Amino acid sequence: MGERGRPRGFDRDAVLRQAMITFWRNGYETTSMGDLTAAMGIASPSIYACFGSKEQLFREAVELYDSIVGVPARLSLDRTPVAREAVHSLLSASADFFADPATPPGCMIVMAARTAIGADVQIFLADLRRGIQAALETRLRRAVDEGELPGAAAVEAMAAFYTTVQQGMSIQAHDGATRDDLEAIATAALSAWEPLAGIR
Repeated sequence: MGERGRPRGFDRDAVLRQAMITFWRNGYETTSMGDLTAAMGIASPSIYACFGSKEQLFREAVELYDSIVGVPARLSLDRTPVAREAVHSLLSASADFFADPATPPGCMIVMAARTAIGADVQIFLADLRRGIQAALETRLRRAVDEGELPGAAAVEAMAAFYTTVQQGMSIQAHDGATRDDLEAIATAALSAWEPLAGIR
């Protein structure tokens, strides 16, 4: 059965993308419904009818962001055959994305945590942030299984370290770091690879 009532006069995907950019730039709490209606080009009743609430709209916006950034990053980690190159590629791609002048600086999922928001949304964001660390840990354990890393490699510490570097790059980008600045951070972080992996 088709939807009853008057059909929407807007493209849901397009307005969701505009909401994503607005939340990404401003954070969750500091984005008002006025900001959203201006960015999305639709009235607040249409936003509520389509998305249910500001929080649900935010969750969908974050999920859209993750599909654009997070999913490709996790796939790249899995598909790059050499683990060190996979991690360097992840950090370099992050440098590209975080400093892209076409979008707000930094990572939406990291930057959204800078404003005080409800516990449910905090948990939602933390789960997403942990996702890249889990993907890194899985990739590094595979490198151990394949003999690329020694069995004594501090896999959990390596995954936590490179996740922290990536998230720190996001904050640096938000504070004005250039793409070259971020790439320098990524390169410096790779100098810790051998000590963390126990490679002499």
